[in-house]
Order: sequence, then structure tokens, then C-alpha cells
Amino acid sequence: MLVTRDRGLAEEVVQEAFVRVYQRIGQFDDSRPFGPWFLRIVINDALKVLRRQKREVHLDGADGERVLGHMLPDVAPGLEEQVDRAELRQRVREALVQLSPKQRAAIVLRYYLDMGGAEMAEVLGITEGAVKWRLAAARERLGILLRSEQTEVE
Repeated sequence: MLVTRDRGLAEEVVQEAFVRVYQRIGQFDDSRPFGPWFLRIVINDALKVLRRQKREVHLDGADGERVLGHMLPDVAPGLEEQVDRAELRQRVREALVQLSPKQRAAIVLRYYLDMGGAEMAEVLGITEGAVKWRLAAARERLGILLRSEQTEVE
């Protein structure tokens, strides 16, 4: 859902991935972990669907704050800190939707699913070097977008 930004579409992608896994389980190398193999199928299918649809994809959930909001630590923040966090979540959400789906997928895998470079490379079907490049490009773009947003606010 973090890649497609559409709960229904994400559910369809995952359902199709389970069907694909069932059909291709013979191709699975049981000496390797199942999770990255399955996630690679899900992420690739999500990216294919987005390419076909050629539509803007947002990263926040149907209820707005939940996708990003539950990722921030809850340390009983004061009202001012709560407002600052809400503004930051909004700014990050707005910046994330401006990334390409591939960059967004890399950010989701790394920072939302806490995957390392090797695992991400396996899931995305690219080299670790390509993962590092994609993450660096996504972080640079996010930094530019967030700085420009901050400048506009001031």
C-alpha cells in the first residue's frame, strides 16, 4: 500500500502475487529465504501496475495520518511538538508523492520496512550498487523538496 497508495489496488497486487507464487513455487530456490523472493514479486507487480496506470500515486493512507504517523515514536509530546510532527508528516507525504515509483519503493523498503541493502537488492531485482544509487537519488530529491517547502513556508 505504501507503493501504490491505494488500498484496493495494493490488495489486488498482493492477491495476484500469492497466485503467482502458487503457480511458480517450483522456481523458488529453497536454499534462500522466502520473504525477499515474495516481496520482490509484490514490489515488481506494484511498479508494473503503476506504470500501466500512469497516474499520480500518493503515499498516505485512506485515513491520512496513519501510514506515516504510526512510524514516529510516541514519547508523550507536547502540543507544540505534536503540531510540528504533523506538519513534518504532511511535508514528507507531499514530498514522497513527487518521487518516481521506483524511488518511492526504495524509500518504503529501507525506511518503512527496515530492509538492508542486500535484502532490498533481492526484492527489487537489482544490484546493491543500484539500490544505493536509487536511495541516494531519492534522499537527495526528498531533501531538495523538503528544503524548498521549508523556504516557501518561511
